[in-house]
Amino acid sequence: MNVTLRQLRAFVAVARTGSFTLAAESLFITQSALSGLIKELEQALGLRLFDRSTRRLQLSGAGADLYAHIEKILLDLDNVIEEVGKLKALQRGLVRVAVPQLMACTLMPGLMSAFRNDYPQVQLRLVDSLVEQVMNRVFAGEVDFGLGPERAPNSDIEAVQLFELPFMAALPPHHRLASKRTLRWTDLAGNPLITLQGQFAERLATDLGAAKRSVTLEPANEVAFMSTALSMVAAGLGLTVCIPYAAEMVRQYGLVLRPVVDPVVPRGFYVFRRRGRTLSPAAQRFHDFICEELGQHRPFERALREVQQAGLAC
Repeated sequence: MNVTLRQLRAFVAVARTGSFTLAAESLFITQSALSGLIKELEQALGLRLFDRSTRRLQLSGAGADLYAHIEKILLDLDNVIEEVGKLKALQRGLVRVAVPQLMACTLMPGLMSAFRNDYPQVQLRLVDSLVEQVMNRVFAGEVDFGLGPERAPNSDIEAVQLFELPFMAALPPHHRLASKRTLRWTDLAGNPLITLQGQFAERLATDLGAAKRSVTLEPANEVAFMSTALSMVAAGLGLTVCIPYAAEMVRQYGLVLRPVVDPVVPRGFYVFRRRGRTLSPAAQRFHDFICEELGQHRPFERALREVQQAGLAC
């Protein structure tokens, strides 16, 4: 049985109008073409769908039984096509993004608000996570893509760098080191250092070792979230290092940022996607929007100026 969509639409049009002439006009085809479609459908089904006479055209018993089912099929199909159009036009859609907690409460709200201004009918779902969980959420399919610092490579995950920024020290404004425009890693060595758990301290120590500086970092505390580290710094329990995009939160805790040099240690941040997975139109547009915004360092201009004013090349 080879039934086509054109045949089904022809059948419904004739059933609704009770006229081959009116049905053909509604479908923008000739009456002979319409008659041919109905004939082909009846042959494919092996049923007579209409009883014809010189005065009257009406559905046969079999045609009446099939009409409601076929009409529903076409209505459902039209709804699907309409939804596809909305998805393509970004008039609807759901985007899920995993980001570390610090990025979730500093960078992302502004980016989400700007995107929503252009695409108000697209839902954005932010999944704030531990840094180590971002890539795992992407791999598990819990989110469309993720953002975060570089992590150990995964053959199933595509990582594209968005930006690279240097580490800065966060400390109380009354701390003895706060009077300096820039700090050296050796300056931090004599203070309790609060860092994030996982690969944060390991990668930082590796970067410093690669720079051939005699600096040994031994964290006094390792915490899950940067907000915890900043709160502890505000309480006088030590110092921490962070990326310039944390500047807004640093100020909320009444702390100051100072560039750390000798060496300047940059940290790269990436967008993570599952290889071979095509994003929905909404997810692809938000992905591209983030790459455009973060790739141009727009959210970091103030913090970068602080670094540049200190005479650093980032």
